[in-house]
Amino acid sequence: MSDPRATLQAGLQSLQLDLDARQVDLLLDYLGLLQKWNKVYNLTAVRDPAEMMTHHLLDSLAVIDPLRRQVGDRPLRLLDVGSGGGLPGVVIAIACPQIAVTCVDTVAKKAAFIQQAAATLKLPNLTGLHARVESLNALSGQGFDVVCSRAFASLVDFTRWSRDALQPGGIWMAMKGKHPGDELATLDAEAGAVDVFHVEQLRVPGLDAERCIVWMRPGPGAVA
Repeated sequence: MSDPRATLQAGLQSLQLDLDARQVDLLLDYLGLLQKWNKVYNLTAVRDPAEMMTHHLLDSLAVIDPLRRQVGDRPLRLLDVGSGGGLPGVVIAIACPQIAVTCVDTVAKKAAFIQQAAATLKLPNLTGLHARVESLNALSGQGFDVVCSRAFASLVDFTRWSRDALQPGGIWMAMKGKHPGDELATLDAEAGAVDVFHVEQLRVPGLDAERCIVWMRPGPGAVA
């Protein structure tokens, strides 16, 4: 990748995202940190810097505008489940400083990386947590407004495991590749436990692959 900054800025323009110079610097610093740690800790299978830019950074940035449309610019708490190297959680924390982001992972070294990223990038709204999402509500003391995941698990498992972490009125944001028709059909069989209120197609700059977001909320059949 000859000029990461130019590639990132072109991607931001394509996504119609208006980030300031400091946020662009932070995104590039985060990418550098991810590449450095990945050599030792295997945070992601993608190792080529150009692929990291498209498959990770721009892929995560593609959710920023849809997220803003759903929740506005108000301060809120977001949980990134199975965050791994912080995707999309760290990117959301940089692009949306009003959102308090917690990245949870069952792998200790991945949670440690998030904590290091928060310290190095000076992001007070970012926290890394080594835990299972099923137990997170007791640990956090309060629920989250948005619970998101990126290629984490099936929609049924994702919503079932993270339900207790979602506060009343909260929503799920599941990043997927192709339209997950089979998973949505399985959710429909869950007796109204989950309400899928929008499936949104994404276009990621430089990435010739299907991407979408499945937006959900607890349905009328959800167990309190």
